[in-house]
Amino acid sequence: MLQSVFNLAGGAVGTVLGAANGLAELAYAATSDATTVAPGRVHVPLRGVHTSDAAVAAAVEEQLAEHPAVCRAEVNAALGHVMVEFDPDLLPVSEALDLVADVEQENGLSSEPYTRQEHPGNARRALQEAALLGIHTAALVYTTVGRAVPAAPVALPASVLALIDASPRLRGYVARAVGEPAADALLSTGAALSNGLGKRPLGLLVDACQRFVLYQESQARRRAWAVWEDALADHEGAHRAMPRPVGPRPAPIPPGPVEKVADLTPLAALGGAAALLAATRSVPLATTALALGAPKAARSGREGFAAQLGRDAAAKGTLVLDRNVLRRLDRVDTVVLDEDVLLTGRQAVDDVVPLAEEPGSGLSELVERAHDLVDLRRPLRARTNEGWSVEPAEPEPAGRLGEVAASLGRRSSTVLTLRRGSEPVAVIGISPALDPFAESVVAAASRAGLVLVGGPRALSRRLELDGAVPGGATLTDSVRALQTGGHVVAVVSRNHRTALVAADVGIGVVGPGKPPPWTADVLTRTAGEVCLLLDAIGVAQQISHRSAQLAVGGSGLGGLLAVLGPPTGAAGRAAIPVHTAALVALGLGTWSGISLARRPGPIPADRTPWHAMSARAVLQSLHSARTGLSEHESHLRQRDRPAIDEQHDVGITKASLEELANPLTPALAAGAGVSAATGSILDPLLITTVLAVNALIGGVQRVGAQRALRTLRKSSAARVHVRRGESDVELRADQLVEGDVIRLQAGDAVPADSRVLTGHDLEIDESSLTGESVPVAKSNRATSARAIADRNSMLYEGTVVAVGRTDAVVVATGDRTEAGRAMRQNGEQAPPTGVEIRLRKLTARALPISIGAGVVLVVSDLLRRRPAGIALTRAVSLAVAAVPEGLPFVATVAELAAARRLSARGALVRNPSTIEALGRVNVLCFDKTGTLTEGRISLRQVSDGTDTVSVDEPLRPDLQDVIATAVRASPFRADPHQVTHQTDRAVLRGARTLGVSAENGHAVVEQLDELPFESRRAYHATLWRGRTGTRISLKGAPEVVLPLCSARRRNGETQPLDERTRAAIDEEVHRLALQGHRVLAVAQRRIADRTQLTEDDVTELEFRGLVALVDPVRPTAAQSVATLRAAGVEIAMITGDHPSTAQSIASELDALNGRTVMTGAELEELTDSQLVEALPRAAVFARVTPAQKARIVQVYQQRGLAVAVTGDGTNDAPAIRLADVGIALGARATAAAREAADVVVTDDRIETITDAIVEGRGMWTSVRDALSILLGGNLGEIAYTLATGIAGSNGGLNARQLLLINLLTDVLPAMAVAVRPPADATPEQLLAEGPEQSLGGALTRGIQVRAAITATSAGIAWLLARPVSTAGQASTTGLVALVGAQLGQTLAVRGRTPLVAAAVAGSMVLLAVAVQVPGVSRVVGSRPLLPHQWAIALTAAVGATGAQLLAQRLLTRV
Repeated sequence: MLQSVFNLAGGAVGTVLGAANGLAELAYAATSDATTVAPGRVHVPLRGVHTSDAAVAAAVEEQLAEHPAVCRAEVNAALGHVMVEFDPDLLPVSEALDLVADVEQENGLSSEPYTRQEHPGNARRALQEAALLGIHTAALVYTTVGRAVPAAPVALPASVLALIDASPRLRGYVARAVGEPAADALLSTGAALSNGLGKRPLGLLVDACQRFVLYQESQARRRAWAVWEDALADHEGAHRAMPRPVGPRPAPIPPGPVEKVADLTPLAALGGAAALLAATRSVPLATTALALGAPKAARSGREGFAAQLGRDAAAKGTLVLDRNVLRRLDRVDTVVLDEDVLLTGRQAVDDVVPLAEEPGSGLSELVERAHDLVDLRRPLRARTNEGWSVEPAEPEPAGRLGEVAASLGRRSSTVLTLRRGSEPVAVIGISPALDPFAESVVAAASRAGLVLVGGPRALSRRLELDGAVPGGATLTDSVRALQTGGHVVAVVSRNHRTALVAADVGIGVVGPGKPPPWTADVLTRTAGEVCLLLDAIGVAQQISHRSAQLAVGGSGLGGLLAVLGPPTGAAGRAAIPVHTAALVALGLGTWSGISLARRPGPIPADRTPWHAMSARAVLQSLHSARTGLSEHESHLRQRDRPAIDEQHDVGITKASLEELANPLTPALAAGAGVSAATGSILDPLLITTVLAVNALIGGVQRVGAQRALRTLRKSSAARVHVRRGESDVELRADQLVEGDVIRLQAGDAVPADSRVLTGHDLEIDESSLTGESVPVAKSNRATSARAIADRNSMLYEGTVVAVGRTDAVVVATGDRTEAGRAMRQNGEQAPPTGVEIRLRKLTARALPISIGAGVVLVVSDLLRRRPAGIALTRAVSLAVAAVPEGLPFVATVAELAAARRLSARGALVRNPSTIEALGRVNVLCFDKTGTLTEGRISLRQVSDGTDTVSVDEPLRPDLQDVIATAVRASPFRADPHQVTHQTDRAVLRGARTLGVSAENGHAVVEQLDELPFESRRAYHATLWRGRTGTRISLKGAPEVVLPLCSARRRNGETQPLDERTRAAIDEEVHRLALQGHRVLAVAQRRIADRTQLTEDDVTELEFRGLVALVDPVRPTAAQSVATLRAAGVEIAMITGDHPSTAQSIASELDALNGRTVMTGAELEELTDSQLVEALPRAAVFARVTPAQKARIVQVYQQRGLAVAVTGDGTNDAPAIRLADVGIALGARATAAAREAADVVVTDDRIETITDAIVEGRGMWTSVRDALSILLGGNLGEIAYTLATGIAGSNGGLNARQLLLINLLTDVLPAMAVAVRPPADATPEQLLAEGPEQSLGGALTRGIQVRAAITATSAGIAWLLARPVSTAGQASTTGLVALVGAQLGQTLAVRGRTPLVAAAVAGSMVLLAVAVQVPGVSRVVGSRPLLPHQWAIALTAAVGATGAQLLAQRLLTRV
């Protein structure tokens, strides 16, 4: 214990000593003649150099360098300083300063003025801000502890100073007279003295907070300068700069929202004050007018944002040379991007266009030859190699060559001709290479306003900008022309020094090893810093608009308060809302700056044309091989992975701070400010405590959610096969690095952007990337395609292997993939969920009630001539009581708790917000296999098309041959554990049981090739060779296989397959399907000797027979379907099986419910509008393709239904992704299905899916009960406080008491209710819940009943206690009754839940401590109660509990 005390005391002493040391360092630096001092270097202000010519600067440098101890001298005329590097052993700093002064005098500069440009390393600004912060803090302490001293009559000077300080026009007059720093110090000091003497703590609090953020900004600038100065120390000439060319702006800079408000209202206030003074001779009224005219919020909001932006930008490495430029961002409407920022200075092959109309596979060779021959350093150079050559295109070639060259020339800067021999075969376009961050910079600029490029129009078209202006030497003129046209211009450039000066905001980008453009307003090194500043423009505009609105609103409310009271205190009352609005604006601006800095940084675009390079060249560039990386090299690359790929979880502190960003925080903060303004100390402290406690609870919940999600993602992360030499290893997708060679097959999700090395019948589903529903064929041939969708040699993260297999080399991972970069660049948050939308609506309703109740009470008190301070205190108390502090995170807590419960039952929820979507589901689309059925497909019957025999009976040789043919039409040589398709596994397993193999009737069977099953083909075919020749064996859907057959082989004889025979076979298929069998047709034929199989070969087959498979229906499936239907969930079966099979299963489950079966062919004939009408009549969709399945989901959603889709295959992924809730059956689901799903069911049981929907519906119940507690209780508090306040007695509760009530009744009990479902509710009862049932009329009734019972019970207790108690004890009795009534009602609703009971008990114990312990009771503002008073309060609480139980029964019957 003592050690802890010593540690705490030591920490406090260390903090004090650190602060004192920092202030001493600031004071020393501010009083030194040198701006900054580093070991062996000093930066000294130099008179007149900022307006002198280059000769003077050169003379100064030369004379300083003549000193034997000086190593280097560089004049930075832009900053008005000289940097002197010297040997500290030979030349002390003081003598170096004297040397500069001597040289200054020798060049006739000693009488010249210093530059007015503030140096970023100057300590004077930070020292001034620290001093002003100290003055305001001291004055604030004085107003707090010196309450016994009467306030001085300084209302008039305080109002005048506030008016001047808030008006840019009036402030500018003072700044021009005494200088900007002196004006700032004078006005701020005067405001502190007048507010301190006048006992106005709120104004002091606002100014102190503002000075604190400005001090932080100044210190951040100094730290950034120290970093830059050290980095530039070794670069000769890095500090040398010419003067900033000074020229007037061609037109005054247009005013922004702050200027418009701040210029108009002070002038109106001065006019109004003069008129009032002349008309009434009343100084208080004139002072009031002046107080109302100070739009303090407008400037405070902008200052808060600019200061926070400056601090965060400096932390990221930005050097702000002119701090005022951050205050001009809100007026920027045009961004000019110099072409040197968007281009690298290198050339790149832009396109290769063949001259042949249909080059076919030869295009890849043309692309590879083009990249091999073109010399990108000298693109016009002709080159020849192996009979191929490249040369500049002729000026006006004729024919096809001329057409292509002209077309390509419109978008490429250089056009070349590729020849094979003397024959031109292609045209090559060469263009300047874009910077990797060009698109990110453009995207950030586009969010600011009009975006123009300072350069060629071709670049503007290439990047889809708004236009172009002349660049180069004429860029400055272009900027001036835009300003003349009324635009406020920001320029981003690397070295255009005059354009950066001319711009209203000049952002200089410093390249590696290049000297900085010191004429810029801001210096940056990375694209992330540029994007932060450009993104800040739009945010600054929003902050200025909101701050201006707050200023107007504060003045309006101040005017109302001034009118409602006596004239003598009108100015003080008017100033309160003005200062409160300023405090809110300052907080809003600061918070917006913090939020802006948290945005993810830009991701560089990889300009390497992997798609256009040969596979060999790609591997060479990545220093890899077809056998992949070694284990050692992989670890090295993982270690060196760029930091941008790393994602760090938010800690509890940061998460808690972020939880403050909700609509209720400003309301409580404003209440704290008003309480402070009325002289209260404890009220604002307790309000702040409430905010902190709520934020901490929300932060803890968020961190817990992050940890749970991280564990889930690791457990369900996709695994991928990676080559390591001659063997393969299995890794998580997030462990891949560039250069890894991965192996993918049908069903795998592509884990990273990759270049195809080898491909076998490879087709990729790219619907998640391009929206194209048809799989795209891929190969290893190079392509010059510009569009991602046309790059057939590339695989992209998030897409799915639909058919075939491939080896590919990884070229990008994580955020650097196309999908990752798009998500990072867009920075879009997920759309709000249904429960979030409803909570926002409730919050929007709660805040006006909160404010309105306070206004009613304050108006009532003022009309009854109560003192303004008392009236405001009571109003704040009531407004604070109306704020439901627990509202923002009720849904989050409930969703997270439900997700945790589901994970314990075999359903892994990827995102807790999915829970609320589960609660909204009213259509559930099943893929029957393994969900409604057991998923154990087995071979049950075999048929030759006429005779059908059970496999339990002895089989004739010809029927054994049918099974053998089916085996040969399967992956019979594969490892049984690697056979992915269930049908193949069932056939092979059944054949082994019967002793039938592929060699049945053949001595040797050698598999040569295959066409694996996929939904588009609907069959599996193999090419195999025996001693008697080569054959094709095939099995698949009868309606697909039979049309491919021309003959039938039965009993050893081949017969033509006529229509009568086909009809008989179809009848047998239909009979078996109606029995619930999955029926496959088997066929075979001889073929000429070959080694490859194509779809064109699959024709003229001999029909051999049918095999019938069965998948038993789960015993529990029928009950689960019935339960879901009873809950209003519509069941739809979507399957690729035969219609009769699907109908049989649906009938067994009683899922048809009078509806029909629709086939894929029938569905294809319907338009979307027709399908919308047909869907309610269909229960089963059979023989559908993946695209049709996705269409069904979309049409259900068009009907306004929330759709859940289950599936396990690759072909299910599009529908799973489209659904409101996608459910993957994880035990056998492909990686593609798992990646697309929101919920992964690990046990494949339909009961687990039902449990998930029950949890979703139950979550709505928990949220409803929690909201009833929060909103109903708060409305009851409002009614009670209003009634006792209007009654004119002392029965009203103060802010501390009402905050205590909210803490005891809102936070703990409401959270306990939210995290647990009702203990006595059955699944059937929970399934009856939902958004409308829970948050509709039921919630409204619950809130009304709770509010009425709470207010009535507390009012009765207060009335009964008044005759037998003091006023304070009666008020405390009402307090106990309020808390007890709400806790009793919570027990009545959820008393059987142990967690809720524990929370209620804990709250009651805390209540007893707060009331009965003398010290605590005094702080809260209550009085210890006697036994009879406790009896009154508890009796009222018990009565409220009984009333709630009775109300529940009555409401249940409604």
